[in-house]
Amino acid sequence: MRSSRLKVFVRVQNPQPQSSQRNIAMKAISGPCQAMTWIELPIERDFVAGLAAVLLLPLALSSPAHAHNGPPFPIIENQKVGPCVISLWTHPDVGTGTFFVIVDPLPGSAIPGDLKVEIGIQPESGRLPEVVYNAQRDDTRGQVDYQTFVQFDHDEFWKVRLVLESSQGRGEAFSRVEATPVGFGRWDLLFFLLPFLAIAFLWFRGISRRRGRVKKGAAQPA
Repeated sequence: MRSSRLKVFVRVQNPQPQSSQRNIAMKAISGPCQAMTWIELPIERDFVAGLAAVLLLPLALSSPAHAHNGPPFPIIENQKVGPCVISLWTHPDVGTGTFFVIVDPLPGSAIPGDLKVEIGIQPESGRLPEVVYNAQRDDTRGQVDYQTFVQFDHDEFWKVRLVLESSQGRGEAFSRVEATPVGFGRWDLLFFLLPFLAIAFLWFRGISRRRGRVKKGAAQPA
């Protein structure tokens, strides 16, 4: 098995005490650079080839679906529904999805104390009947909102029906959302594999240049 050495240019960061997990990523990115240096890594050619094959295999076998791994996003914004103005946010993971309903009063009025909120979901394909979920009220943070958990059994587009009902009136709003699987989709895997692929590329590039210098030296007359 033939081997070579790979030089990698790295930055050494000042260690920073972390006050909470919330700040870890930001401090890791923004920390001051203390030093820059080259390090040499012994790497076997067959090892790199095997590593590349192992890393690319999950990419080829992964689902083409695009998973939603970010924060909730709105599907209805500042719409008058019955006696209120609402915004509907969702985190549509396959399995257990989440809906958040942010409620504001109409100008010159108040949010009804007996307000009830329901979320109905149904596959756009019609393969299942609509299922309605009651949302639970939460006004402990100075903002009235409702939250409920729903069951998405498949990654597809779903109809969403929002129902508000109180003694001051009733209203409905409609939208749609695509339920997406939790975990890594094909493009997520590609993103996380890029550093490893970059190292493999630099290694092969260094070997090619070294071979070129050796051949050039051998071709020169003694």
